[in-house]
This record gives sequence, structure tokens and C-alpha cells, in this order.
Amino acid sequence: MTDTQTLPRIMLIATGGTIAGAAGSATEVSGYAVGGLGAEALLAAVPQVGDVARIEARQPFNIDSKDMTPDHWLILAAMVQAAADDPAIAGIVITHGTDTMEETATWLDLVIDTDKPVVMTGAMRPATALSADGPMNLFDAVRCAAAPHSRHRGVLLCFGETILRGFGVRKRDTQRLEAFAGVHGAIGRTRPRLEYFSPATPRHARLPRLDCGEALPRVEVIQAGAGTPPDLMRMAADHGAAGIVIALPGNGGVAETWTDAIAELVQRGIPVVRASRCGQGDVSPSDFDRQYGSLAAGVFSAAAARVVLMAALAARKTQPGFDLNAFFISASGAEA
Repeated sequence: MTDTQTLPRIMLIATGGTIAGAAGSATEVSGYAVGGLGAEALLAAVPQVGDVARIEARQPFNIDSKDMTPDHWLILAAMVQAAADDPAIAGIVITHGTDTMEETATWLDLVIDTDKPVVMTGAMRPATALSADGPMNLFDAVRCAAAPHSRHRGVLLCFGETILRGFGVRKRDTQRLEAFAGVHGAIGRTRPRLEYFSPATPRHARLPRLDCGEALPRVEVIQAGAGTPPDLMRMAADHGAAGIVIALPGNGGVAETWTDAIAELVQRGIPVVRASRCGQGDVSPSDFDRQYGSLAAGVFSAAAARVVLMAALAARKTQPGFDLNAFFISASGAEA
């Protein structure tokens, strides 16, 4: 029999999402109610976690992740940091909806100051579905958070028996259970045993503990298609956007009709980031950036680049001498 007092103590922070969803029948995997189940119900479905760790549960909110906002990020970051600062807590597991998981993972990876495992997971099928994936994902996430060799790796995503870095993770499919991909591929797996493919490496640039005040600066993502004029970018800046990310074709190529608008915004002190509409691939610094002052998204999707820019703008407001451009380049991996 397991001596539970010797097991690591793990903080479970439940935020809602499909993993906590319920449908009218076991065969329904769409059109379900998201976030109906609380943390205790999630744990009750996986009693085996009691053989792995002692769980302490928190539920700051129970929402569909499409309704996640920067205000939720601030609440979540404060809760995660408090758990990480508790010497009795060995690791943290966060259940989260998949739609905006990459954004929350990016945010937490930038602002949480700890070497303890912080592991995110969720599900593509509601808890009531046949072969629901949430219980196994939760079990594996707890195993991952409890494993000593999960330390020093930043925020992790444990999903579909695969372990990914939160840094650069992307949701790549709207339906498949293997919905996520990492920019550099998987870093580990949970079957047939929990293992990592390489030793922990130094983390990318991370913000010092961030005092964001009441709200994060507003950053907008503007989609650029063939022939799209830059009007919406100028309009966003005129209506309070402190930064702009452009989801551009291919590897972040800028149409000539956008050049003047980008230069104008940069001159106004509004950072502009070139990102790609493509599902995978980097956007590297170019002569365009050097000439017009824009930034390249590097490994980040447009959605994740927005989060990095919001965090960097918040740091610039509160930390004298903070170099936003240098931080963004370092964080995004977009070294020239």
C-alpha cells in the first residue's frame, strides 16, 4: 500500500474548458456545455492520481477558454506563483480549455518565476464522451508535475501522451486528440514510461516578477490577406492599441502598401510585430525590420506573439531601462 504522506504535494488549478464539459449523450463531442464540472469532479473521475500525489485543488474560474481574458491571466499567474513559492508544493497542474491554451502557456512561461514543474493539460472531448481523453491527460499531467526530472523546464503541456514546451506551442487541429504541436517537436512522452528526450536546458528570456497593475496593455492582431489595406492597423492604434501584431502571408512578407503604415506606427512608439498566418515555421528578422523598425515573431504564432508583446509593454511601463526590442527578440528566439 502507498504511504500517501511520502507522495509529492501537487496543486491542481482548474479553470474550465472541455475537460470539464458535459454533453447530452456519450456520443456527442460537439455542442456540449463547457466548464460544467469543478475540480473535485475532475479528480473523482481519476482516483488513481491518489497513488501518484497528494492533490490540493483550487478553482479560480470555470469558463470556456475562448472567454479567457488578460484579467484571467493575471489572476492565474498570481495563484500559480503563490503555489510555486510554497515550499510544500512540488508542482502545479493547470486544467484549461484548448482554444487559447497556447496563449495562457506563453503568458505563464514568461512571468512565472520557479524551477518547479508547471504543467498544463485539457481535453478535446467532454468528460461525458465515450473514450473521453481528459481523465488520462489529467493523470499524466499529475505524473509529469510530480516527477523530479520535470523541473527546470519552464511551463509544460502534457496532452495525448506527449510532453511539449509551453514556449512556442500551437494548437494545430480543431478535432483530433493530438491537437498540439511544439515548435521544436515533443520534448518527452508519458508512455510506455514518463521520460524526456534530452536534459533540461536553460530557459529563454523571462521577465522579472511583473507588477502589471490593473490591466495589461492592449495589443491587437491584424490579419493581412492578398490586397488587404492597412486601415485596420491604423484604426487599432488610433483606438488605444499599444502594439500591433500582423498575421502575414508566408514567412511574414509585407506588401508594399503596408510599408508606410508600419513605419508610421513605429515612429509613434507603437511596436509592430511581423508574424505568419501559417500553422508552423519561424518568422526571422529581415532587412525590412532593420529598415522600418518592426519586430519578427520568431517561433511564436500571431496569438502567442501578442501575449509576449503585451507582457513586454507592461514591463516597459514599470521597469526603468527595460529594452522591449531586445527582450522580444530574445524571448521569441528570433535572433538575427
